[in-house]
Amino acid sequence: MPTKGELTRENILGIAEHIILQKGFSGTSIDEIIEAADITKGGFFYHFKGKEDLAKHLMLRYQVADDRFFNQLFDRADSLSEDPLQQMLIFLKLLAEAMGDLPSTHPGCLVASFTYESQQFNEDVKQIVCDCIVGWRQLFIKKLAAIGEVHPMKIETDIMELADMLTSVIEGAIILSKAFNEPERLVNQILQYRNHIRLLYGDT
Repeated sequence: MPTKGELTRENILGIAEHIILQKGFSGTSIDEIIEAADITKGGFFYHFKGKEDLAKHLMLRYQVADDRFFNQLFDRADSLSEDPLQQMLIFLKLLAEAMGDLPSTHPGCLVASFTYESQQFNEDVKQIVCDCIVGWRQLFIKKLAAIGEVHPMKIETDIMELADMLTSVIEGAIILSKAFNEPERLVNQILQYRNHIRLLYGDT
């Protein structure tokens, strides 16, 4: 069971992420986070050395949560089919459904937000951001490589580029959905990528 200190720390991180996704890292002050979290300044600095330390732990937290999210969806997809292509198609459908179940537009992505403001961060934070993206790439490559062992591509395509394309689709679609205030944009773009995979590997 989490301790009171752990719950306070998690609360600070959750509130900080929410504000940063709305206002950007540079536009968010420690005082604003302290007020929203209803803690003292001493309480904040008990958990974090400063704003950059907060950024580091936000990214570490995001990395763990994101890995868990994707792996849970892949585990579910894998349990529903033994065919790697069908597993990927199911995963993409589950991903689209998860995005469609959000109460409003996707709040945004810390990886994208921190990349846009990379000049604000030290090398440790930048490396965690990069590690997140590489982690997505490696996970997607693993699944795409398994498909290729059973289903040859109809058009020869580099699977690293195909893996990165999914990252680009998700991140770009988040921007579209927020810009137009249309949550379905994210869902539809994921389903378009799903159609691309079906056509590429011949599942029509």
